[in-house]
Amino acid sequence: MTTATTSPQSTLVHSYLFLRRAIGLIGLALPFVLILGKQLVQGGDVAGSLSSYYYTDLRDVLVGAMCAAGVFLLAYYGHDSIDNIASTVAGLGAIGLALFPTTPDHDVTAWDRTSGVLHLAFAAVFFLSLAYFCLRLFPHDGEQPGRFGALYRVCGGVILACLVLIALAKYLGLTPSLHPALWLEAVAVEAFGVAWLVKGRTMEPGSVP
Repeated sequence: MTTATTSPQSTLVHSYLFLRRAIGLIGLALPFVLILGKQLVQGGDVAGSLSSYYYTDLRDVLVGAMCAAGVFLLAYYGHDSIDNIASTVAGLGAIGLALFPTTPDHDVTAWDRTSGVLHLAFAAVFFLSLAYFCLRLFPHDGEQPGRFGALYRVCGGVILACLVLIALAKYLGLTPSLHPALWLEAVAVEAFGVAWLVKGRTMEPGSVP
């Protein structure tokens, strides 16, 4: 009777795929958990952005999810040094935007303004890093040649388009009651989640050795 053994290479592959899937699941679930969870737990209107859920009963969920995503990104090692640098930068961005909350809607102090500026900076770093993964790294790493390149590029384009539209909506002063930042952020996070889930071979059951 023979005993199956797991090679170090296979174990490493499983670890990479686990990290990718974990990052993707966090991204895919977070908007739904925050928006629907707040309505169930606290009620009232939706928040103006995903970051604004820091000031609701879902604060711990937001901070915990972003810190977890940040840790997973910091632990993730890709194919080369550029891949590793991008994941490290994205991880620091995720943790930074979690630790420095966005500026509240009222009773703003000097520290709130400083924290809000840092939050925007970390958020920009986080989302731009994720877009870079989708547009440059994922389609060209040779793991899934020609299969999902278009999907990754669409996800990266969606992330960038949402960032531009958020800035445009703020510049134009669109009606706050429409919550443009919230829905655009949610779409961007969903795109990021889809890309990482696909990269984790969620669409290819049984393909991991």
